[in-house]
Amino acid sequence: MTPVHSLWILDVIDIFLVAALFYRLLILVKGTRSAQMYVGLLVIVLVGLIAREFDLIAVKWIVESLKTVWLIAFVILFQPELRHALAQFGRTRYFRSFVRSDSFGVLGEIVRGAESLAERRQGALIVIERNVGLRNFIETGTRIDAKVSAELLVTLFSPGSPLHDGAIMLREDSIVAAGCILPLSSNPRISAALGTRHRAALGLSEETDAAVIVVSEQTGAISVCYRGTMKHRLNEGELRSELSRIFRIRPEDELAAGEEGAAEGGPSEAAEGSERDGEEAAG
Repeated sequence: MTPVHSLWILDVIDIFLVAALFYRLLILVKGTRSAQMYVGLLVIVLVGLIAREFDLIAVKWIVESLKTVWLIAFVILFQPELRHALAQFGRTRYFRSFVRSDSFGVLGEIVRGAESLAERRQGALIVIERNVGLRNFIETGTRIDAKVSAELLVTLFSPGSPLHDGAIMLREDSIVAAGCILPLSSNPRISAALGTRHRAALGLSEETDAAVIVVSEQTGAISVCYRGTMKHRLNEGELRSELSRIFRIRPEDELAAGEEGAAEGGPSEAAEGSERDGEEAAG
């Protein structure tokens, strides 16, 4: 490859990276108060390029003088957007393994919300995303994008809420979507006494590595599904311990954990548990 070709490729890469950066910044500020400031900044840059091209001495002097304060002004004006962009960048799947997860920080809110729902006998289906993405299921519901809190969980599953029939999808410390549709388990070993909500929880846990919390509408009993198995009638301490155990499992241990669960009981554990708790069929 000749030096001319190398320089041409580098120029194309340079232009592409700058365009991608400006596009990403435009997406971040869209719909915010910073959008007008962003447009103003682009106008100043455009004026500077025109002044340089046509050798406008006075305008060039003003633009050159502003260069010394541009960086500081940019950081001050776009501080919230920059913070949001860096947080999103750190949450990507490529870098998530290097950053300590905040999952344990929201377990308390999830447990408290599940307990409140159980006391009120409000049926609930709470999905907690782990390593396998749940985008296909998230798109079946309504986007929420709100911080996880026990009060919000109870509100979303209230009988008067239009989203109370589906599942809520959690990702890290956020409620991503509500009213989502989950696949029903087709395992023939599951007892017919198991209700639709429990079958949906088992179905998703069979296809992904998500942890799914089920609150029975009939009895208020709390269950957790993970890797195709279900643990029934958990109290607050047991629910917290089970979730903590699940989220301590490393991605490289997933296959071994799934094989061990199948050897110890697998789907049959859910079937046996459902026979003991047959009264939860409608839940």
